[in-house]
Formats: sequence, C-alpha cells, structure tokens
Amino acid sequence: MHKTTKEIARLILYDSAKIQEEEAKKANEEHFSKHFPAKPLYTERDVDAVIPKFRVVEKDIEIKLNEDCFFKFFYAGHILGACSIELHIDDKIFVFSGDIGQDDDMLMFAPQKPRKADYVFLESTYGNRIHPKNDSLFELETIINNTYQKGGTVIIPSFAVERVQTMMYLIWQLKKENKIPNIPYIIDTPMGISVLDVFKENRNWHKLSFEECDEMCKVFTLISEFQESMNAVFDKRPKVVIAASGMITGGRVLSYLEQLIDKPETTIVLVGFQAEGTRGRKLLEGEKEIKIYGKYYPIVANILSIESLSAHADQKDLLNWLSDLETKPKKVFLVHGENQAADELRLKINEHYDFECKAPFLGQIIEIN
Repeated sequence: MHKTTKEIARLILYDSAKIQEEEAKKANEEHFSKHFPAKPLYTERDVDAVIPKFRVVEKDIEIKLNEDCFFKFFYAGHILGACSIELHIDDKIFVFSGDIGQDDDMLMFAPQKPRKADYVFLESTYGNRIHPKNDSLFELETIINNTYQKGGTVIIPSFAVERVQTMMYLIWQLKKENKIPNIPYIIDTPMGISVLDVFKENRNWHKLSFEECDEMCKVFTLISEFQESMNAVFDKRPKVVIAASGMITGGRVLSYLEQLIDKPETTIVLVGFQAEGTRGRKLLEGEKEIKIYGKYYPIVANILSIESLSAHADQKDLLNWLSDLETKPKKVFLVHGENQAADELRLKINEHYDFECKAPFLGQIIEIN
C-alpha cells in the first residue's frame, strides 16, 4: 500500500478495535447481545501484530514481484492514499480500479485514467446514477439555517476519511461568508480528527494548502474524549455535529441518535453511500424506527441526503475513466456494486465503447486465458 494508506489504515484499525472493545463491554454490562460474553472481532493487541506486516510502496513506480510479474499504483482520487493498480503478468495487463473519486471533487484531484489494459476490473458503486449538480453549499446552508430556526441539532453521520474533511470545508466556506449562525460546530470522531493531521501532511494528495487546512479547523470544536462527547450529546443548544460512522453502523453518532432521533427539530443529513442493510440505508428508505444497542427508537427527525457529496465516481465519471485506453480491452469486469448498478453500467459501457463487459455473480469463477 502507499504510505498514506498505511497511516490511515493504522488509525482506522486502532479506532475500530477500540470501538469494538467498548461496545463488547457495553453489551456485557447491559445484556443486549445474543452472545455472552460478547467479544470484539479483534482488539488493539491484534492491530499491534498486523501493522508491521504492511509493506509500503510509492505510486507511479513499477514494483517487481518476479521476472514475469510487476505492478504499479496510480492515483484514484477517492480518498487520501487511494490507488488503482496496474498489474503485469507475462504479456497481459490487468487494471484494478479500486474505488474511484469524482472527476470534479471539491478536495481531491481527478482520478488518473489507465492507458493500457487487457482486462479491467472496474468498481460500479454508482453505476446506475448520475450525481445531481445541485449546489451542495446552498443545500447545507438551507439545512443548517432551517434547523437552527427550529431550535434543533443537525447530525451529519460521516466517514472519518475525506468526508469529514469535505463537510468541514463546506461549513468553513459558509462561515466565512456569514451565511450560517454562530452556534457550536462539532467534530466528534477521534479518528476523523487524527486524519486531519494526515491531511495536512499529504498536501500532494488534495487541493487545500496547509494554511487553508489550519483556518478550516479553527471553526470547529474537536472532541476526542468520551466525557466531552457525552456533554455534547446532552447539550440542548442548537448545534451541528459531524460524527462517525458514515453509514451509522457504529461509532459516536449512535449516542447522538439515541437522544435526538425522536425529536422533530432534529435533522439528520446523509452525505455518502449507504449500503444495503445499514442503518443509514434504512433511514433513506423511510423506516419508522431504528435499533440502537438493542433498543428501538421512533424516527421522528427530518432525514435528508446531499447526494452530490459522494466520494465515489458516478456513471458518467466511470465511463470517462475508461476513455483513455489506447486499445480495446479483452474484457471489463464490474465489481464492488449492487446488482442493478453493475448491470446498468455494463449496458452503458457496451453502448459507449462496445467493450465486452461482464458483472460476475458472487462466488463465480471465471478463467482468463
């Protein structure tokens, strides 16, 4: 992996292990798990053991594995450190897109496009969607002001890497123009705060200068300690809280939802992809109640989504990512997407490029000659 990915992976793994240990402890104390004793999937000690096994490589440099096999990473634009992979085996070239960012992302540069490939493995998360060209700044401004006028709290469940920084950037822009009120703006994700340092130290991966990062951070109250988090949860003043996790699968955002999701003055803003089966997806689909730590809470809060803020390429961007290929690949495989998204992208690729394109089924084995 790239060294930036190593830095982020280390933060994510330790944060995840800590959350799992805390939630296992809570489950054992409050008896809401079907397992007893409830145990974390892995612990911080496990993370200690795995980090030394990471191998760091630079992007755009050929890394030889043996005489007939080498690979190189190239910029994918999704989050800090995200890379696509070009793999050469004998006389064949395999390109794995990984997650690809938007061509016109606010913070990240446009993804680098492959030029040669015999086989392409392309993500299809938003293969059936075009991100709306709405003014996300105006949307966020409207949401914050409307919620403030009702005396409520805006809760933004957010991925700690890149999405927290994007939301901070937008709020900073609105504050600079005095378009939103002087209320607390809170970042309550220890990992997201740690990622800010990685963000500042890796200037060549995004568009902001060190000085802009610094100015942006001054707008926010950064919360790391658990007690500070609880104080913010029970603070009845109007405020804006950005907290992990982005799909509401865990993390500190759950504590805010426990207290505020049943209040009509609360607004919950979803700003990233919500996978099937997650709490975030259920909120989007209009569920009437949500289960948190074994208890059900009625969903009375206003649920909104700003779709244009996704860190994933949409259908148009995914098609554009293929546009610099110098020769027609033998086959394109669509991966990392739900069935409908993958199938619609398959049809579009056939229509635009006449490439042979397949969306494999889960567990399907395909032999490549």
